[in-house]
Amino acid sequence: MTDAIRRLLARHLPGYDVRVIDRLGEGQDNTAYEVNGELVLRRSKADDPDERGEAVEREAALLVVVSEVSPLPVPRPIFVDAEAGVLAYRKLPGRPLNLHPVREPARLAAPLGDFLSRLHAAPVKRMEDLVPRDAFPLRDLREEAEGDYEKIADRLPAEERRLVEEFLAAEVPPDPETLTFCHNDLGSEHLLVDVETSAVTGVVDWTDAAIADPAYDLALVYRDLGPEVYGRTLAHYQGHHDDADHERMLFYARCALLEDVAYGLHTGIRPYAEAGLAHLGRTFS
Repeated sequence: MTDAIRRLLARHLPGYDVRVIDRLGEGQDNTAYEVNGELVLRRSKADDPDERGEAVEREAALLVVVSEVSPLPVPRPIFVDAEAGVLAYRKLPGRPLNLHPVREPARLAAPLGDFLSRLHAAPVKRMEDLVPRDAFPLRDLREEAEGDYEKIADRLPAEERRLVEEFLAAEVPPDPETLTFCHNDLGSEHLLVDVETSAVTGVVDWTDAAIADPAYDLALVYRDLGPEVYGRTLAHYQGHHDDADHERMLFYARCALLEDVAYGLHTGIRPYAEAGLAHLGRTFS
């Protein structure tokens, strides 16, 4: 991709001096590259060229609106190349939380609670012009989780297998009644932080943003940051969250963890698998 990135920058930012190109990382939807330590280029991994172009154009339009809603910094597009499936923006300060744990995780709770409150209160009619609805039946998610578990069961100790199997055998919670605008992929890899001050410096990767169950955003806080930070986040959260929402939150967190472990082991992207395996006991207990 190095030559392709140079050509893209020459086309969209003529005269820009490209000195260093580094591969930042890869998720399920995008591969990210850093240029000169100041620009980020994210390339969609969709197989179909039209789908790639549509994905980056949609996300660029969404980011403009999200920047008006979010109390935390989000990327602002510099250019979009639909043909290449690439979105470029200036690098936000901070480092990905999944790779750079902070000294005081509890300090993340208040800004996350405020962020999710504002996000989930965004007018649905305005946001649904920019994002799809993501409202699959929870029973379908449980079936997917069963498939993910089959792929990883032999990697788990007996006690953790018992916890997962008890979860998969339990009754599925009722589907949500209310959907809101959600980031919908608020894993720690998409939270940027200042490691020394334990501050959230940005939220990235809005590819999966959707009109969805707000409990899912909270579920990824629970999965990646643990029950204590989740509880503190909830104390600053102004959206509706009752016992039924909490039950769905736990359900989503456990399904998402199994998905991450299966994805990480299948692709060899170790941070996903390692984090999921490390957090499995607390997530399912």
